[in-house]
Amino acid sequence: MGKLKSSHIIITLLILTGGGAIIWWLTKDPVSDLSLSLPGTDNRGSDSVFEEDVKIGSLFESFSDEKAEGTEVWACFRGADRDNISDTQFHLKSNLDHDKLPVVWKTELGEGHAGAAIYKGQVFVLDYMEDERADMLRCFDLKTGKELWRRGYKVKIKRNHGMSRTVPAVTGDYVVTIGPRCQVMCVDRLTGDFRWGIDIEKEYQTEEPLWYTGQCPFIDNGKVIIATGGKALLIAVDCASGEKLWEVPNTGNWDMSHASVMPFTFKGRKMYVYSAVGGVCGVSAEGDDEGKLLWESSEWNHSVVAPSALCLPDGKIFLTAGYGAGSMVMQLIENNGSFSVKVLDEFKPKDGLACEQQTPVVWKGHVFGIMPKEGGANRNQFVCVDPKDFRKMVWTSGKDKRYGLGPYFMADDKFFLLNDDATLTIIEPSVNEFKVLDEVKLFDGQDAWAPLATADGYLVLRDSKTLICLDMYVER
Repeated sequence: MGKLKSSHIIITLLILTGGGAIIWWLTKDPVSDLSLSLPGTDNRGSDSVFEEDVKIGSLFESFSDEKAEGTEVWACFRGADRDNISDTQFHLKSNLDHDKLPVVWKTELGEGHAGAAIYKGQVFVLDYMEDERADMLRCFDLKTGKELWRRGYKVKIKRNHGMSRTVPAVTGDYVVTIGPRCQVMCVDRLTGDFRWGIDIEKEYQTEEPLWYTGQCPFIDNGKVIIATGGKALLIAVDCASGEKLWEVPNTGNWDMSHASVMPFTFKGRKMYVYSAVGGVCGVSAEGDDEGKLLWESSEWNHSVVAPSALCLPDGKIFLTAGYGAGSMVMQLIENNGSFSVKVLDEFKPKDGLACEQQTPVVWKGHVFGIMPKEGGANRNQFVCVDPKDFRKMVWTSGKDKRYGLGPYFMADDKFFLLNDDATLTIIEPSVNEFKVLDEVKLFDGQDAWAPLATADGYLVLRDSKTLICLDMYVER
């Protein structure tokens, strides 16, 4: 009888203890000791993060006095017209010998996704060299892969899905770069001699984007156009002198995104269009009001924006971003010299064309892009849409042809598309159907996200750690 009473007592205690635990679990706030992460609470943007004194251009090494020779250029991100379509005069291969790939040279790089620019035989890549803790603009010979010189500066960067991100901009005289921490550097194209530098992060109190700067510089008529965020929205800098020519006030306190500034001419008016974190805007690119804000809209506002604004001849502006943001279509309107925009459509990635990292390509009145992972049945597929309705697919590559975050561009009337794992796909462009001409794995690659470049029949590409050059010229 005593044992039975003891058992009842133990059971009662267990029930009371368990019940108390359940009540505590239901009423206790598990995040009561945590605070909401809000802009500014991490001290980003305060003077404390700008204390590093970066001596831009202070490092230099020369390896050869040889002069690279070539005829064609791929002078910046998406090419000179920012349309990602090469005007090469070289006939490129539609298929490759899979047993003997046309690899001319390759070289190891610091981890990252910075693509190449090419100018008459010189290949330029902004590399982060972790052993030296330095951003280095490296110049290679296009035909041999021999490094000619490098120019850079020490800056502290921690690995965050790689480090380097951006494509240099090149003219006959200058090369301009933007590093992961927003340092801008201008050097002589042939010799690598330092011209000038601007620490955007420090001078403009810029909050660098998540995963570092992805914006690629744009040179227009001797001016470098940079979206700074911070104390200015956009600035123009004279390539020859480093003098700031104009600054657009950042009245909306928009932040720098991963997108790049895009040139656009509408109704005879030339402008620069930029998709920031906070909104999208157009800035006058010529005339008496050059550097003045023509229009802006905060209706497009997402925390991570990588693709640049896609501007169409009829004034439509296609804006897209990853992480489930989807897309927005705006219409630019001109009225007696004044401009405004209105939203035509907005949709999630499962409902129409959207892109996470790469900016789509416009060809023959159609738009081509790679769908993000949130794209439903079309996730990671290469697709074609008619811009009359961005929600409707003209064709898709199919569920067995998915391409991750890989880059793509057009050259010699073919699409060249690189998958995440360094598989190159050559596609016959069509507004009617998807047709693969060839598909070959180039090497065991990883995170092959950097933009492609071509000149003189060569194709330059990379994965996260290796830069390679392919000879794609049919007649060589």
